[in-house]
Amino acid sequence: MTLFYVLLVAYFIGSIPTAVWVGRYFKGIDIREHGSKNAGATNTFRVLGKRYGWTVLLIDVLKGTAAACLPYFLAQTAFGGYKDEFLILQLVGGLSAVVGHVFPIFAQFRGGKGVATSLGIVIGINPPAAAVCLSIFLLIFLTTRYVSLGAIIASLCFPLVSYFFIHNDTRIMIIFTILLGTIVIWAHRKNIQRLLNGTENRMNLFSKKS
Repeated sequence: MTLFYVLLVAYFIGSIPTAVWVGRYFKGIDIREHGSKNAGATNTFRVLGKRYGWTVLLIDVLKGTAAACLPYFLAQTAFGGYKDEFLILQLVGGLSAVVGHVFPIFAQFRGGKGVATSLGIVIGINPPAAAVCLSIFLLIFLTTRYVSLGAIIASLCFPLVSYFFIHNDTRIMIIFTILLGTIVIWAHRKNIQRLLNGTENRMNLFSKKS
């Protein structure tokens, strides 16, 4: 029953369509009808500007961290401190939140790509791995100005970072890192095609014009 609650609550947390609600409330538009038509932070930066872009980014990260921390509130007494079971709940909740972000029940199942929420999950479960993956993303993004390429490469590196650098080699963590990376890469399948075609949009989040 605890597993069911974690799955359900994490999915609803992930389903909060931050970009959609921010666009509708502050600008009266559906962000999914503008720019790249994606309900994520990157498209919010492009369409609405830095102020709203950073807001959406922060909230989407917090969604992932909240989902990863759910067991602390829902399962503290259920498992009495057994780390393996507790970790499983964190990982299942994290994956459920990413699925909610990509397929949000509150926004006709048309959501974002799960990058910021995935980062929040890793922050909640393994902060050192999050720091390494974020560094990889920033290196690729600042070098190429392709947000999607940075996210894809960071997702590909995540299982290796978790296994080799953070020394977290438990079977459940290996499965989790591969699944999470696969979801993020799958959500970027159109970006991958545009990257191969040379038509992907570049971006500078720190420029004066957003």
